Amino acid sequence: MRPSSDRLAAQLDFVLEIDKLKHVLRRTELLDQSRRENSAEHSWHLAAMAMLLQEYAPGPVDLERVLRMIVVHDIVEIDAGDTYCYDEAGNEDKLQREQQAAERLFNLLPEDLAGELRTLWEEFDSRSSNDARYAAAMDRLQPLLHNYFNDGGTWLENDISREQVIDRCQSIGEGAPLLWEYALTLIDDATERGLLYSSAGATSRRAG
Repeated sequence: MRPSSDRLAAQLDFVLEIDKLKHVLRRTELLDQSRRENSAEHSWHLAAMAMLLQEYAPGPVDLERVLRMIVVHDIVEIDAGDTYCYDEAGNEDKLQREQQAAERLFNLLPEDLAGELRTLWEEFDSRSSNDARYAAAMDRLQPLLHNYFNDGGTWLENDISREQVIDRCQSIGEGAPLLWEYALTLIDDATERGLLYSSAGATSRRAG
């Protein structure tokens, strides 16, 4: 039965549409290594991290805005898919695919809500505020934790170097400097244990 209000109908259409995010698989495995996580689970995990780790933000952040950004930050993957961060070819057209997805998905909503959520999504993507930088720090830290505590996870599967991880994750320092210091200790340990290789003066495992 269709709701009597066009506004409510549009809101519910969006609610039903974003259920598809549960089917978008990421590369990251769950910590028990039983399967890959999906993007909806990833967003929930980031939201929990943002609540629990707020004290490590470098300055005041609006937690409600941070959580709203986190909830919407990967919605575009419904259409664009999850692009592996170290996939150079896949990242070439990532921005275009995600912009097209944003146009379709957010415009399912009434105009005011569409503009509000689109603005939050763009703010997160550009890391243009303290709130966005803190949210983005959670987004970088979570898969790093999974790969480290999964004994290399997708780092080993894809022959990822220490330098690649540092380049990808150094934005943690913008949104949570103390957590970046902790992350660096994990990266150092992972390198020592052979979960990451160092390209400085060494070849990759595959080439070696």
